[in-house]
Amino acid sequence: MNVIETARRYGDVVIGLLTDPARTKVDGVLHPNYQYRKRILENIAGVKEVVSQQNSDYLLSLRRLRPDYLICGDEWHGEVHSSHREEALAAMLEWRGQIIEIAYASGASDRLPVFDVVLGTTPTVRLRQLRRQLAGSGFVRVLEVHSPLSGLIVESIAAERDGRSVGFDAMWSSSLVDSTVRGKPDTEAVDHSARFAGINDLFEVTTKPLIYDADTGGRAEHFAFTVRSLERLGVSAVIVEDKIGLKRNSLLGNDVTQTRESVENFCHKISVGKAAQATGDFAIIGRIESFILNAGLDDALFRAREYVAAGADGIMIHSRSKEPDEIFAFCEKFRKADTETFLVAVPTSYSGVYEHELRARGINVVIYANHLLRAAYPAMMQVARAILENSRCREADSLCMSVDSILRLIPGTA
Repeated sequence: MNVIETARRYGDVVIGLLTDPARTKVDGVLHPNYQYRKRILENIAGVKEVVSQQNSDYLLSLRRLRPDYLICGDEWHGEVHSSHREEALAAMLEWRGQIIEIAYASGASDRLPVFDVVLGTTPTVRLRQLRRQLAGSGFVRVLEVHSPLSGLIVESIAAERDGRSVGFDAMWSSSLVDSTVRGKPDTEAVDHSARFAGINDLFEVTTKPLIYDADTGGRAEHFAFTVRSLERLGVSAVIVEDKIGLKRNSLLGNDVTQTRESVENFCHKISVGKAAQATGDFAIIGRIESFILNAGLDDALFRAREYVAAGADGIMIHSRSKEPDEIFAFCEKFRKADTETFLVAVPTSYSGVYEHELRARGINVVIYANHLLRAAYPAMMQVARAILENSRCREADSLCMSVDSILRLIPGTA
């Protein structure tokens, strides 16, 4: 508002507004969509026009409009945006334009520290987020959660990479992890109702979307109820795998007995699930086990085409190979015929692959499917062993958070 009020004193105000893909690239934060933001700005007194800006720099807009003045906040002196400032200065000099910088409003921010606010969102808002993220940036980074506390990690963690902040866009509810934390085998032994209760607790303290691992989905008639329950909770998507019978973990491959569902029956399950949806926001993703069970690329491509024709919104292509070659081969051939269906990869086995390599081949969603639990177990074992070996807990102190940190971690505890 300070910028707009200042600009009104110099002439007609034209606002360059970042599109959804451009805004997501800038900070990875999900904002109200472009049309909504544009409508708000167009109704501010003194704003003559709002133009779309496809990139975070100003050059295209500036050279198209050739304004007398460029009015902006002075926060772009920082390292991340300084190059944009230098480019804008050079461009404005071409027609003797002037840049006027406004002092950044004290305390203004479009981000809030997660642990300093009471989190909350509605099921409808959360449900829509995954599709909006995919539409905005084309790529979503997902991490496994197994408790509200691990959900808070996904909600708040960030790192600097290539001059910008990156974080996780969504959460993954894994059947393997949910079974393991309960001390049960990953054979669909934990029913959906128990897992839904955990999701409800998770959703009380997080805002990010969640993708649910439904294993085989059970009978098609039962899968319809699962879809309705997930959608009502606010879950954004479900992944269901094309196997039947006693479900065994995919990474065991043919070392155990695993039976694939027929294409016809699995397509029926997908279509039943799609028919059960109440909104167009929820997504059903077909998980293909062709590489897991050594059925080959052609089988995987055939199943993918059939599943999409049956209504699948996305395809998860799975592999237990140590290298991503078969994933890359699938993506290359699938994308030649289908550029719209989103593709999901879970690089647990081929962990050396970089996200940019997956994205370059058409992967839209990458799921780190079990890493928080796998990290927690060795740490707990190390602490427990230290206490036993030393007959006291002092040696374990350095391996643990302080009690003060625990008390300050969750608002309202201390």
